[in-house]
Amino acid sequence: MSTKGNWSPPAVSGRLFTFGLVASWYSSNIGVLLLNKYLLSNYGFKYPIFLTMCHMAACSLLSYVAIAWLRVVPMQTVRSRLQFLKIATLSLVFCGSVVSGNVSLKYLPVSFNQAVGATTPFFTAVFAYLMTVKREAWITYITLIPVVTGVIIASGGEPSFHLFGFIMCVGATAARALKSVLQGILLSSEGEKLNSMNLLLYMAPIAVVLLLPATLVMEENVVGITMALAREDFKLIWYLLFNSTLAYFVNLTNFLVTKHTSALTLQVLGNAKGAVAVVVSILIFKNPVTVTGMLGYTVTVIGVILYSEAKKRSK
Repeated sequence: MSTKGNWSPPAVSGRLFTFGLVASWYSSNIGVLLLNKYLLSNYGFKYPIFLTMCHMAACSLLSYVAIAWLRVVPMQTVRSRLQFLKIATLSLVFCGSVVSGNVSLKYLPVSFNQAVGATTPFFTAVFAYLMTVKREAWITYITLIPVVTGVIIASGGEPSFHLFGFIMCVGATAARALKSVLQGILLSSEGEKLNSMNLLLYMAPIAVVLLLPATLVMEENVVGITMALAREDFKLIWYLLFNSTLAYFVNLTNFLVTKHTSALTLQVLGNAKGAVAVVVSILIFKNPVTVTGMLGYTVTVIGVILYSEAKKRSK
């Protein structure tokens, strides 16, 4: 009997489906990052809070369509006022992370933005140490040294370094880590746990409510200015719609890749995604890079990989 049957059609189609999911996740992640950079820096649309609010509005609408109509996942309900307050707290931190990240893209090249963003494990370990009784093995903390060292090296070698942009980027990275730790603390009981799709369904509308007054106060007449810009160049509307839709697909594909592979696979793919985003952004935006800057980023990525391995072995 032939052994060629090992490559059965269902197995091949399963691999193709997984490959398609990963490709979609990469495309949406890198696409929204590059389009954010283009709009906020190159195109001259200087309204990061409004842009984030557009993202959250799209996530609210498309999350409802995906869960209530398409039934991508079963809908989970919020069971108490306390659970709602916990979700609102996460939404506030989430807003801070996304807005800070978008603000940083006004001032920093994507390559340096990704180098700083790669330090998320460092902030996650710090917040977990401060806010929970959870302690990692000493070797895990040792692996965080190259994570931070790499960013220090990259900062010194970054020709487009901007202090305010750097502070915003560090703030975004810290807020992203804080949300991850807070989520583990606040929604830890079985009755309150929500999958990432349902959590987004509830967080996104709260984020819109939080961001609306912020954009009206801090980005005065942003709607009128956007409409005036759109009258001059209607492509802006398409950019905003496409960008906001991509922001939702980042979350959807993130969920689906985790579901069909594993959290560890997602982590490995995430490390590689940062490197791909750096290369693509340099090719598109042609921002100057130095050997020192790339060396720093490489050291950070190596540190993240070592951290992932140390965490895996300590379990």
